[in-house]
Amino acid sequence: MTHSLCIGALVAAFAAPSAALAAECYADYKAKKDTPLRLHYGVIDLKNGCDAGSAKQEVAARIGKDGWTLLNVLSVFDASELSGKEDSAGQFYLRY
Repeated sequence: MTHSLCIGALVAAFAAPSAALAAECYADYKAKKDTPLRLHYGVIDLKNGCDAGSAKQEVAARIGKDGWTLLNVLSVFDASELSGKEDSAGQFYLRY
């Protein structure tokens, strides 16, 4: 019984930090639409990874559903860096 409790505690200890990190990963990006040309800066809550490579794929797929083309992912960051980005992103702050 004690052995299974220890294993359960270890599993919980390793699972909790990874879930918390995934919940607090964001990216800011630039996107465009053509005809007429429209540009936007946005901030997105990432669900599928917290690195630039996976962010590019995720952002492109999510904004692409509304006809936007990803120009670039500027940075990937945690919740501590969200402050001040809402004004710059406007309607595209956590929209996707």
